[in-house]
Amino acid sequence: MMKKNYINKKKILIVAAHPDDEVLGCGGTITKSTAQGCKVYIVFMTNGVASRNRKKRDIKNEVNERKVAAIKACKIMGAEKPNFLDFQDNQLDKYPLLKIVKTVEKFIKKYSPSVIFSHYSGDLNIDHQIVSKAVITACRPQKQSTVKNLLFFEIPSSTEWQITKPSKAFNPNWFEDISSVIKKKLNALQAYKRELRKWPHPRSKKGVEVLALWRGATIGVEAAEAFILGRKIS
Repeated sequence: MMKKNYINKKKILIVAAHPDDEVLGCGGTITKSTAQGCKVYIVFMTNGVASRNRKKRDIKNEVNERKVAAIKACKIMGAEKPNFLDFQDNQLDKYPLLKIVKTVEKFIKKYSPSVIFSHYSGDLNIDHQIVSKAVITACRPQKQSTVKNLLFFEIPSSTEWQITKPSKAFNPNWFEDISSVIKKKLNALQAYKRELRKWPHPRSKKGVEVLALWRGATIGVEAAEAFILGRKIS
């Protein structure tokens, strides 16, 4: 039986740039949380495929396929049906930041989450960077805000590929033990089989598992997910 933790019976919002980021970044934590009675809501800012250099018909099919995969992954993890937005993939920097911030604020108002998970701002991917900035802005610590905990996750083949100053590298200070749910995380990841690569690519199924095992080893458990705690209000 799973032990209760700080997110028990709370509402959690995941703000992700692309469908599959939610599983890669915090799929184990989502699964663990829903098993403890939490409501987990997910917002995808883009479809994750429209920027690819392919025919429009192929892109449309891939968009639909990825939505189906996201819904399937959410069912496996126990999350609510996800929200799909239509910002342009890999082009979030073309929009005024305020527009993205207001969109995030809309979902915070809709769900009243006490915990939000999103991307780390020092990530390589431009969409991940913009989403992170928008979330931080939308979660300004105002009196009426329901958000008490703000955490940032890592994305294999994106976070660790960024070349930056050591002070800006992803240096986690919050870990969630996902030893009991690592198999479900990998099952949810398999829903996105089109997005997976072959080992030794970090975004292969084995690569994701190895990262979880390594994060677990660093804190003395079988498997874990690592985060940077942006803010915690008790």
